[in-house]
Amino acid sequence: MTEDVLIDGAVLSEASIFERLRRTDGLAFDPEVGIGGLVEDEAGRAALREVHRGYLRVGLDAGLPVLLQTDTWRAHPARIARSAFAGRDLNGACADLLRELRDAEAGAGDIVLIGGLVGPLGDGYGADGAAPTADAAEAGVAEQAAALEDAGVDLLIAGTLPDAEEALGIARALAQSRLPYLIGVVVRPDGTLLDGTGLRAFVDRVDEDTARPPLGYALTCVHPAVADAALRAQPIGERARALFANASALSPEELDGRTELDATDPDPYAEALVRCGAAHGLTVLGGCCGTDDAHLRAAAGLLSRAR
Repeated sequence: MTEDVLIDGAVLSEASIFERLRRTDGLAFDPEVGIGGLVEDEAGRAALREVHRGYLRVGLDAGLPVLLQTDTWRAHPARIARSAFAGRDLNGACADLLRELRDAEAGAGDIVLIGGLVGPLGDGYGADGAAPTADAAEAGVAEQAAALEDAGVDLLIAGTLPDAEEALGIARALAQSRLPYLIGVVVRPDGTLLDGTGLRAFVDRVDEDTARPPLGYALTCVHPAVADAALRAQPIGERARALFANASALSPEELDGRTELDATDPDPYAEALVRCGAAHGLTVLGGCCGTDDAHLRAAAGLLSRAR
């Protein structure tokens, strides 16, 4: 069922959670696991639930299948061990939160999928040093992928991967599960990953060098216009599956470490997002940095009318 929903589309994912809560007074992110640690705090858990609930209601009210994503982008075993939450099952707790929310909000005819999110071992923009090898990345993520699968998520998602070698290793780790999975990378308008690897060559390599290829590929943490340019420069056909798009057209270098929010208005953002999805056969659309309920609601309205 999960694969059929993701392939048939249109599926609405969420807008930004990290960037929204980062600007909320009274919430402190752990320097290692980031937003994932909030699930262990009463106020933090309530804040997470409220943001996820808002996004879920946007999709359900529009009559769309919805993809929720766990707040586990940095909840790798090594990071958890270095954090204030050593020994805690953050992956399971974050999955439980979304499952409880789905049970409370979704009706019998609603489709709500829970994606278990993993990220790079380092920075999503590759700003904190050399990327790990494929073997190191596979070893670093395998335990987290297993924990998310054990927690009952419907699929696995790797997001904001800047480096082809690391992404290959993470794909190998996700392929060890029984779940469908998506591999999401950051691209430039010329169709290259941030390490310079061409998108088409990257997709071919991952498809060939994993025991079980991804269900598809996602472009993450870039503006829809950047994603559109990248997919025109380096077409990957039906292997392109999802877009989780920023509301800012700034480059990764311009966005990395930026304290001020940069975001286009909801309507032009949503038009660009849905237009890119239609042009490239993308069935899963959602937001990333700079997006909120208004951006998602605008996109949901367009998707709902197009069905």
